[in-house]
Amino acid sequence: MTDLPTSLAQWPERPRVRAMNEARVRREGRYVLCWLQQALRARDNPVIDAAVLLGNELGLPVLVYHGLREDYPFASDRLHRFILGASRDLAIGCERRGLACVQLVDRAAKREKGLVYRLAADAAAVLLEDQPAFVAQWQAERVAAKADCAVFAVNAACLVPPAALDQGVGTTSAFRRRHEKARAAWTGWIDEEAAVAPYAGPLAYEPDRLAGSTDAELDALVASLAIDHALPPSAMLPGSRDEALIRLSRLTNEVLPAYAEARNNAARPEGASTLSPYLHFGVVGPREIMAAIHASDVPADKQEKFADELLTWREWFHYKARTMRVPESYARVPKWAAAQLEAHAGDPRPELESLDALLHGETRDETWNACQKQYLIDGWMHNNLRMYWAKRIIAMTPDPRTGWATACYLNDRLSLDGRDPSTYGNLAWAWGDAAPGYRDQPIYGLVQTRTDRSIRERTGGPEWLAAAAARPAPRLQVPEAVPADPYLSGKVPI
Repeated sequence: MTDLPTSLAQWPERPRVRAMNEARVRREGRYVLCWLQQALRARDNPVIDAAVLLGNELGLPVLVYHGLREDYPFASDRLHRFILGASRDLAIGCERRGLACVQLVDRAAKREKGLVYRLAADAAAVLLEDQPAFVAQWQAERVAAKADCAVFAVNAACLVPPAALDQGVGTTSAFRRRHEKARAAWTGWIDEEAAVAPYAGPLAYEPDRLAGSTDAELDALVASLAIDHALPPSAMLPGSRDEALIRLSRLTNEVLPAYAEARNNAARPEGASTLSPYLHFGVVGPREIMAAIHASDVPADKQEKFADELLTWREWFHYKARTMRVPESYARVPKWAAAQLEAHAGDPRPELESLDALLHGETRDETWNACQKQYLIDGWMHNNLRMYWAKRIIAMTPDPRTGWATACYLNDRLSLDGRDPSTYGNLAWAWGDAAPGYRDQPIYGLVQTRTDRSIRERTGGPEWLAAAAARPAPRLQVPEAVPADPYLSGKVPI
């Protein structure tokens, strides 16, 4: 792989960066291309910061580009509207930083085949996100393999970049110890370097510029696209930078003071930050969240408990995903657990449910339905409910592989924080990525199960579950079978 340019090699955040090909940095390029897919923020965005450093070294402007296709897996009004709202705020933030930001919303009236390659043809180098899962991973690899200029991947999802930690860590406890020691060096703000004047030269296409778009214009744009219109945007979780900051303020003022008592109670809204969709799409980053926590008056012990969830578990799943070719594959289930589940695959399954009933939260299990309605209506699920939801799918589907595919399908299609190393890590936990149990049980073997007792025994728990399960929800088209894995087919487009 090519050596890093001086500015990136000497950057204090150097472990975030890796070269993805052997092509050279072309000093004759018109700009440094910063191609974003999920890190949709202008502030504290290491991909943009690295691009600015390189652009300044070369005396070139930075061009920030974000594109959104119609044909990515599970494209819907929900995902598109969230992403476009975040992309609009990205463009506004870039303008404030003195950076040009252009977009493409793929549609029948505006097709731009191979646009990333065409933009790269005029670039000195391409900087993109180092994402280990879903479409972003495959697209980055393909562009790096075909581009004629240097391509650098930059980690923007984690507080501590995985490359800064010891490699080969095998347990959560060992990861926690190493991560806790490293955090102090990565928590402080990095001053944003001023960029060369915004790029104003020719482009390979006529760009969309969303910075000036109103909500009504974005709504109309989404309505015009060939995507799943039956799945509406989440009223609970609008896609915008302001919404992320509202939740960040709520985190320090309401959630953290009650976190220890409320975090496992889905009936108490102050028990969850609801920041995970904004983290997934990079509207806010973990460093900004930690800065807000440290600046608050919340006692240190309560800060530490939330930090353990945000940093240890979330970044552990990101760390593990980088050792896997396909983090969303059933192949990640531990061998002992897969053997147990497969050995019991032929067990009677009296609680078997259809995909239609599962998707719409209309099974015979009221608690599970309450969980699923959060995904279906809100595009998010409380973490304590997710554990029950995922465990129960194993018994509600014909076999463990179908169960895994079903869980990924529901998660990826409905949830705004799906398609993520964290959510795939949580599913793997449910399928046995934890210590074995002590009792061999039907269907599960030694893979531990989970009941809804802790939810039902809380004050007001049964009433909350009944109301949550009865919420009216949209009706969606349901495939005859769980869709085949679109990432392993090799047909993910650029």
